[in-house]
Amino acid sequence: MKLAVASGKGGTGKTTLALALAECLEHEDTFLLDCDVEEPNLHLFFSSPSVDNKVVSILCPSIDEKQCNACGLCKEYCQYNAIVIVKQKAIVFSDLCHGCGACTLICPQNAIQDYPHQIGRLEISKKNKLNLVQGKIDIGTPLAIPVIKAVKKSVPNNVPWLILDCPPGTSCSMIHSIDGADAVILVTEPTPFGLHDLKLAVATLRSFSSAYFGVVINRCNIGDERVKDYCNRESIPILLQIPESRKIAEAYAQGVSLLQAIPEYKPLMKTLLLSLKQKSGKTI
Repeated sequence: MKLAVASGKGGTGKTTLALALAECLEHEDTFLLDCDVEEPNLHLFFSSPSVDNKVVSILCPSIDEKQCNACGLCKEYCQYNAIVIVKQKAIVFSDLCHGCGACTLICPQNAIQDYPHQIGRLEISKKNKLNLVQGKIDIGTPLAIPVIKAVKKSVPNNVPWLILDCPPGTSCSMIHSIDGADAVILVTEPTPFGLHDLKLAVATLRSFSSAYFGVVINRCNIGDERVKDYCNRESIPILLQIPESRKIAEAYAQGVSLLQAIPEYKPLMKTLLLSLKQKSGKTI
């Protein structure tokens, strides 16, 4: 069962919910993936140090100046402007390269060879039976997608539960994170910004994913009814409503999870997981 927890904007409580869902599966060999590789924070709730670290790299071109005749085909075929020709010399900007390999294939002189260029790291931690895999891109690196893909590929096959904490927003990073999910939870808040960005997230899901999805309204008692009205009009199920709680906020600020602060939420989380598993077509 692959469950993605996403949101149209940051600060809605997406990470709080993803961690709570994972923690209530203490009897399962659960994997929790932090796909917000530009700003991962789930490790703050894991007291144990990383048990494994892996480098994430893409293949970038290296040009042999002796074989290169500066024909410019590599520059022409590069869709990311990572290669320029200056004074009959090809220059590669590795930070712009996406590792597609087009330049290597097209070079008529066979002057281009690929080499691994580090763009980030994977950090794997364990807490009881809960496994955390988080990606972290290197400072100054603009490529989040290859790191997100590496996070997802690091998980063994046939694990019973896979919960993905997706990056906020509706960009390519979010789309690649939800790709392949059986169900998606959209976490929002009952505010004008929350409603606006929820609409964007719903439109994105309907365009790029066939997964079953529903909405969790966090801090449900601080705003108005417009988010609920929108969900009713669009026939989007409201899966859970969590009221504003200073206790939850204080616990989160100290690195204490929702279920540790308020264990009474555990049955609600388990019910939510079982409901999503049924509605996504997975057997229980």
